[in-house]
Amino acid sequence: MKTEKKTNAARLLDKAGVIYETVPYEVDENDLAATHVAEQLHEDIAQVFKTLVLRGDRNGLFVCVIPGDAEVDLKKAARVSGNKHVSMLPMKELLPATGYIRGGCSPIGMKKPLPTYIHESCTHHPHIYVSAGRRGLQLKLSPTDLATFVGATLADLVEDR
Repeated sequence: MKTEKKTNAARLLDKAGVIYETVPYEVDENDLAATHVAEQLHEDIAQVFKTLVLRGDRNGLFVCVIPGDAEVDLKKAARVSGNKHVSMLPMKELLPATGYIRGGCSPIGMKKPLPTYIHESCTHHPHIYVSAGRRGLQLKLSPTDLATFVGATLADLVEDR
């Protein structure tokens, strides 16, 4: 049985003594959606969170971590981040800004710490999944531990369904 190579995010959690599991899944390069990840993990999509990087007009880059089947509400994201207007970071800027690629962007271990906001629904679950920092690997951890570790604010960030 081959062992998974530790990602930077996993090493940082180890160093801080945060309890987590790494969970591999089969990558489909044509379908990087969180819904595909949830299917691969046989988990509820409400527990598989995606990491989005946004740019605000006043405070620069910040991170929103939201349920995989939800869409970020830009007005709500602007409000909680202290911006008037926000937009998604263009894909070509993701790697230079964070050190991560699409489908492998973790809220843990970015090039520099960014203000992070996690959707408040995370507290409805004993654990959630977020990217471990590369495609094909997720971190399963307590949402409280994640929020504490990254210094996140819990907020309503998604479009009403």
